[in-house]
This record gives sequence, C-alpha cells and structure tokens, in this order.
Amino acid sequence: MAKKKEETEDKRAPDVVIITGLSGSGMSSATNAFEDLGYFCVDNLPTTMLQTFARLVQPVEERDASIERAALVMNIREGQFLSEFEKQLRALRRQGLRVFVLFLEASDEVLARRFNETRRPHPADTGQGLLESIRAERAQMEDIRALANFIIDTSEHTVHTLRRLLVERFNPDAVGGTPMRVQVLSFGHKYGSPGSMELLFDVRHLPNPYFVPELRELSGHDRRVVQYLKGRPEVEETLRRFHELLEYLLPLYKREGKSYVTVGIGCTGGRHRSVMIANALARRLRRAGFEATAAHRDVKKARRKKSKQ
Repeated sequence: MAKKKEETEDKRAPDVVIITGLSGSGMSSATNAFEDLGYFCVDNLPTTMLQTFARLVQPVEERDASIERAALVMNIREGQFLSEFEKQLRALRRQGLRVFVLFLEASDEVLARRFNETRRPHPADTGQGLLESIRAERAQMEDIRALANFIIDTSEHTVHTLRRLLVERFNPDAVGGTPMRVQVLSFGHKYGSPGSMELLFDVRHLPNPYFVPELRELSGHDRRVVQYLKGRPEVEETLRRFHELLEYLLPLYKREGKSYVTVGIGCTGGRHRSVMIANALARRLRRAGFEATAAHRDVKKARRKKSKQ
C-alpha cells in the first residue's frame, strides 16, 4: 500500500523528490520523466551531500535560489545510504522543504529478467547469485520502503506507462487541478498483495470458475467465465455493494486532494473472479462519471507457469 505522510498531503508540487527503490525497478526511467517535468535531477547523490544540496532548493516562501525543484536518485549503491537516509530526510523536512520519497519495486521474477536482459551485475551481488542478491537487497531496503510517500510496483509497467504515471502525478502545473483517476487492479493473493492500494476488496467468497473443468484454463476476460459468474446472484450483489461504497468514498478522496486511487480486487490466483469483477466495476464507475480503468497483475501468471513445465 502506498505510504502517505502529512508533509505530502499539500497539494503543491514537492520541492524535492527522492527517487529510490530496488535495483532494476525503473529509477533511470523515472529520472527521465522528472527531467521532462523540469526538475533538476541528480543521480546517485551521496547521502551526506543532501544537506549541502538542499541549500540550493529553498521553500517557495523563501525562493531566491536557482533550483526551483529537484529529483534525486539515491539507492543502495551509495555506501552510507541505508544507515544515514532517515536522519538526513528528517533534517530536510525540518528546514521546511516539501520532500516526497518515491519508492520503486518489482517482483523478483521481473527484476531477474531485467538484469539478465541487460547483462549488468546486481549491485548487491557478493557471489550468491542473482535471485539471492535481489532478495537480499529487498530485505535491506525494508526500512527505506517504510519511509516512502508513494510506492510503485513497476512489474507490469513499460517505460512509457511509468513515464505517463509520473508525469500525471508530479506535473507542477497540474497538481491539485487534475481529475481524480481510479485504477481497479485485479490480483491473486497467492502472489502477494500489490504495493500501492488505497482500498482492497476480496472476492474469494464468490464461486470459483477454476473448479469448473471447461472454465479452468480461461480467464475472467472470457465471455464464458463472465456468464458463469453473472449467473450467480452473489456476484451481482457484491458488485452492487462495491460500487455503492466507491460512489460514496471516491468524492471524499477527491475532496481531500487525492489525484489517484487504486482499488485492489483480490481472489486466489488473480485469473478468474478478480479479473471479471475489476472489469465490471471499472465499467460501472465510468458510467457513473469517474475516470476509471481496469488493470490485471496476475492474469497471465498461471499460463506462464504451465508453459515452463
């Protein structure tokens, strides 16, 4: 779930965005997006240099500095990052700067594939192999992740979709003025909960098409699965109640200045029930006037696993 702190509930653009996260999760792509937005970007800034750099970025009330806003990439490659970051972050905020910590991550499988494709060594590799290096870094970064204001799982993002998300979220000319966007995200609990959600609905109480032999290999996109589920009264009742709750909650989120709301829909494998419900719920929200889209994190995983066997 995305972490929100009081400092970032301010509707104005942040003075400093700190981009951090797991190696291979897309920090370079994120930096390019911030450069397009006019942020002064610095890659791999030493943690001990944060205070020095901050003198160049003053709060808007005192702005006479040459740098209006900055995006800084900081990660495990820098030796003192893990031990010093929290202390340095508190010091920046005491100076009155609006500091936003953006944490990027991805699944072990996706990170391993990205490193294999680029043939780059993992920065946490001490000879134990790629997957163990990824897991070691994830464990080391847990405390940093807990400090994040926003967490993005880039597993299903391309360079282009990640850029679009960041440009929409951090455009300094549009903060507070853009319509609220709603993403209804289906997923499978067996693969873990997504990292960024405001709301989570579980649909494991619904009849499972997995146990119907002719439906097992299909997905919640398929007309036959949709018809099977729509024929059950508890499915329609669940959709109605979810929709009514969201119609009540979403305007309240918008009133509080939120630009994005992610609604998680979870079932066991993320292939049948959650996919159908996410699609149907997004359609109902669009008909009600919300800017809603459906996305599906795990719908292809079962098929990929079977093809490897």
